[in-house]
Amino acid sequence: MTKLTFAAHPFLLGFDQLERLVERTAKSGHDGYPPFNIEQTSEHAFRITLAVAGFREDDLAITVEDRQLVIRGKQADDSDGRVFLHRGIAARAFQKSFVLAEGVEVAGAGMENGLLHIDLKRSVPEAVVQTIRIARK
Repeated sequence: MTKLTFAAHPFLLGFDQLERLVERTAKSGHDGYPPFNIEQTSEHAFRITLAVAGFREDDLAITVEDRQLVIRGKQADDSDGRVFLHRGIAARAFQKSFVLAEGVEVAGAGMENGLLHIDLKRSVPEAVVQTIRIARK
């Protein structure tokens, strides 16, 4: 028996990459740390905001790998010689991934008051009408 997949439908020619994108998104971790917001700032712009209290700019790395925005954070362990009676502030590493749609690019990133802002913009492609000539054989 063959496995019938989403992109195997005869009307969905060339959509196999969309199927891989859906599978990759489903496999990405659903860890709630760090908390984040996604907001639409204009018709073609978005902003992802992560709460990264305790992290410095040097502790964070932002990369785009195969249409996937990856934010990594790793704090240096500064607890040497300190005795904690209670340790409620986590100093743990994280990795957060967001799949970017075709045409969405990272416009910039900045940090303010413990919040990491990543701005995204979507380029709007021009509508192209192509006429295909039918050749006689």
